[in-house]
Amino acid sequence: MTEAPILPRRIAFLALAISIMAGLFWLAWATLAPGGWTLAEILILICIVGTLPWAALSAGNALIGLGILLLARDPAAAILPALATARPGIPSARTAIAICIRREDMALVLPPLARLLAGLAAAGAADRFSLWFLSDTPEGEEARAEEAACRAFAAAQPIATRYRRRAQNTGFKSGNVMEFLDHHADGHDFMLCLDADSEMTAKTVLRLVACMEADAKLAILQQLIHGRPTGIAFPRLFQFGMRQGMRAWAIGQAWWQGDEGPYWGHNAVIRIAPFRAHARLETLPDGSHILSHDQVEATRLHAAGWKVRVLPDDEGSSEGNPPSYGDFITRDLRWAAGNMQYLALLRLPGLTPMARWQLIQAILLFLSAPFYVAILLLAAVNGLTGGGNSTPIGVLLALLFVGWCCHYAAKLAGYVEVLLKPALAVRYGGRGQFLRGALAEVIFTVFMEPARLMSQCLFLLVLPFGIRVGWAPQNRSERGISFADAWKQFWAPTLAGLVLTFVFGSVSFTALLVAAPVLISLICVIPFAMLTANPRFSAWLVARQLCALPEELKRS
Repeated sequence: MTEAPILPRRIAFLALAISIMAGLFWLAWATLAPGGWTLAEILILICIVGTLPWAALSAGNALIGLGILLLARDPAAAILPALATARPGIPSARTAIAICIRREDMALVLPPLARLLAGLAAAGAADRFSLWFLSDTPEGEEARAEEAACRAFAAAQPIATRYRRRAQNTGFKSGNVMEFLDHHADGHDFMLCLDADSEMTAKTVLRLVACMEADAKLAILQQLIHGRPTGIAFPRLFQFGMRQGMRAWAIGQAWWQGDEGPYWGHNAVIRIAPFRAHARLETLPDGSHILSHDQVEATRLHAAGWKVRVLPDDEGSSEGNPPSYGDFITRDLRWAAGNMQYLALLRLPGLTPMARWQLIQAILLFLSAPFYVAILLLAAVNGLTGGGNSTPIGVLLALLFVGWCCHYAAKLAGYVEVLLKPALAVRYGGRGQFLRGALAEVIFTVFMEPARLMSQCLFLLVLPFGIRVGWAPQNRSERGISFADAWKQFWAPTLAGLVLTFVFGSVSFTALLVAAPVLISLICVIPFAMLTANPRFSAWLVARQLCALPEELKRS
C-alpha cells in the first residue's frame, strides 16, 4: 500500500486551520467592534488571537479524523501503510520490554506484566522477548522490597525477566532508558517502552513488532492509548471523554504529519540502533535535564531521516490516570514545566520544519491558558470601566459556543462516531447509555477545565522565577481528599473566582450570567476535587454504569 504524498495533505490542513482561525477571528471582531474600541477590548482581541492556533489545530484534526473514521473501511490501515505489509506470527527480531519504575506499588505494576508475558508465551514468542525492570528507586528499604518483588516475579515467568536499579536517576526517565540501551540491550533489535501503569496485550505488541519488521526505516511506532477501566470518579469521567477524543485527534494528526509523528514516551516500540545513535539528550543551558523528553527524542529521529509513526488504534493498549483532580493537576503542571523547556530548543540547528512544529504544538498546549485567563480579567476590567455596553450578546454567545466546540472538537467528534456506528455504541451499552455518559463527562469538563486553566496560568507565571520541577513519583492509589488538602492546592483559583464573581456582579447581571460557567468552576474547585475522589460518589457512578468503558462492561 503506497501512501499519498504528504505535502498536499499538509497544505490542505493548513488551509483548513486558517479557515477556522479566520472564522473565529470574524466572530471575535463582530463581538468587540460595535460601539468602538476600548483599550481592554483591543487587548482582548489580541489574547483571542493567541488562542486561535490551538483551537484551529484541535478542530482541524478532529474534522479530518472524523471523516476518516466514518469513511475508511480500516481507519488504522488508512493511516499506517506498514499494517498492510506486516507479517503476522512469531517475529524474527528480539524485543526488550523495558518498564521504568520509581517508588511504585509493585502489587499494581506486576499483574498486567504477568498477563502480557503469559500471552506472548502462549503465542510461541517467548524466546523473542525479554522483560527488564529499569528502577530509579533510591537506595533504602523501599528499593530492597521492590527488588525482592521483581526477583520473585521473574522466577515465575515463562520469559526471561531481569531487574536493574541505578544508584542515581540522572536524566530522569530518558537517562534511565538510555543507560539501559547503552549497557544492557545488546542482542535486541527493538524495545517496547512501558510506564509503571501501562498495560498491553500480547496481540497488540506482536502487531507493533510486525509493523516494525515490515518497515526498516520506522524508528518509533507509537500505539494509541486509552485509560484503564476504574471505579474512581475522577479518572472514570476524565478518560471517558479522553478516549473518544484521542481516536479522532490521532488519526487526523497522523494523516497530515505522516512519518514525522509524535512519541508519547510509553506503549511504543522503538528501534534500538537509531534511537541510541540520535535520541541522546543533553542538558539545557541552565544545566537542568529535559523533563518532557519523548517529543524531543522524536524530533531528533525526524532530523536523522527516520520515521516516527502512530498506530491510531487503542485496542489492547491502556494506562492508568491520576486518581484525583489534585494528582491530575500535579502531573499537568509537571508536563507544563517540561513543555515550556522546548522554548530553549526551538533554535537548535538540524531540526526539520515539522519537528519544530511538534515542539511549538507542545508549547501551545499550555500557552493558551494565560490567554484565556487574561481574556476573563480584561472582560471584567472592560465592564468596570464602562466598556462592552454595545456588545451584541447573541454574537458573544456564538463566539463562546463555537470556541468551546473547537477546543473540544476531538472529543465531540469521538462522540459523533460512536453514535453513528451501532456496533461501536453497543460496546458502550447502547446509544442511550453512551449519551448519558457523554452528558456526565461534558458536565464534568465544564467544572474541571476553567480551574485547570487558572492553575496552569498561575504556574506559568511563577515558572520563570526559578521554581524547580523534578520527576516525582506519581500517586496511583485510590484515596479521598480532605478539605485541608484541597484548600492547600486550590485556594488561589477559589479566591480568584470569588473576587471575579463580585466584579462581574458589579458590572451587570448579564455579565455575571455570561461568565457564570467559568466562575462556578473556580468557586467550586475545592468541593469538585473532593467529590470526584469520594468513594461513595465513585460507587454511585459505577452502580449506574455511567462512563463505563467497553472493557468494564465486557467483564460485568
